[in-house]
Amino acid sequence: MVTNTSTSTRTSGGLVKRAFDRMIEARSTQARRYVNGYLLSLDDATLAAHGYDRAALQREGANPIVF
Repeated sequence: MVTNTSTSTRTSGGLVKRAFDRMIEARSTQARRYVNGYLLSLDDATLAAHGYDRAALQREGANPIVF
């Protein structure tokens, strides 16, 4: 008699991976907004010299507060 057993490692592994990926994405978004907040504090000439556009940075959003 052959008995097949399954473990929940595949299911929980997928759940952990999705949760980790979402956490990474949230932290990346937070970091981008923090950097945008700093970049928006610079003058237009400096932004242009480094290849940034103020309007594009404002569209992406900014959050100068660090947690």
